[in-house]
Amino acid sequence: MTTLDRSDTLEGIADFGDYKTWYLVVGDLEQARAGTGPAPLVTLHGGPGATHDYLLSMADLATGDRTVIFYDQLGNGHSTHLRDQGADFWTVELFVRELANLIEHLGIGSRYHVLGQSWGGMLAQEHVLTQPAGLRSVVLSDTAASFGGFSVAANGLRAGLPPDVEATLRRHEEAGTTEDPEYLGACLVYYSRHLCRLDPWPDDMTRGFLSIQEDPTVYYTTNGPSEFHVIGTFKDWSVVDRLGEIRVPTLVISGRHDEATPALQEVLVAGIQGAEQVMLEESSHTPFWEERDLYMSAVGDFLARHD
Repeated sequence: MTTLDRSDTLEGIADFGDYKTWYLVVGDLEQARAGTGPAPLVTLHGGPGATHDYLLSMADLATGDRTVIFYDQLGNGHSTHLRDQGADFWTVELFVRELANLIEHLGIGSRYHVLGQSWGGMLAQEHVLTQPAGLRSVVLSDTAASFGGFSVAANGLRAGLPPDVEATLRRHEEAGTTEDPEYLGACLVYYSRHLCRLDPWPDDMTRGFLSIQEDPTVYYTTNGPSEFHVIGTFKDWSVVDRLGEIRVPTLVISGRHDEATPALQEVLVAGIQGAEQVMLEESSHTPFWEERDLYMSAVGDFLARHD
């Protein structure tokens, strides 16, 4: 099910109403529940509509007895798929409740960290704003404080694409044919610059993003056909005016060439009192693959200081 070469893993299912949330624990869950050793880390994947797979390098953080937890958000991966649900079903609040339910199911609510990447970072901000008592810190990785800001930044980067690529994107968006392979091919030019600059992509990352094509329900409904053609139900999401309510230690980490641009990071750092920032100079949207050792060192140090 994963490419993890570790013996200390546990897969499970958390009931979420009538649905199922699949999770993977790397490390000792019982120790995490007991509150001894480092606080466990819960990772939140992006998309919306990708899967945990592309975050699996985060298992590097399961050192020194720290437990790292991955899960597939509802509608994705090994969790319940709901292809027939309408747009009204897929709300930010749904995913906030699912995360809280998972933490309760795992029995780690008295002491834990959260790391959210891309859309997962937006979800992490919403989770922090519920003021959970046991949350020790939050890592906001390659994310933004608003969907609209993310879209504007992506379109700014898109303007730097070769003219023929831009023309292909525009033609299919205007015609409503964004599922055409030619459109997806043009998107890949953008992705190779601002999503992951490695060639080839790590297998775990490829698998995590191919899941969107296998079941695009969540991505197309909440986001739209691409990062720079955001027409989904999350398009107006923003917590820019609430960043001052985030009162836990916060690390803002991203890549210099990230589609979550440096300007978006400035909003987070300025809005969250005491926020720390790390910018990885050779990375785009996936520095946990592109500059893996530097990323893990920065995040691991931050977590250790706030256990």
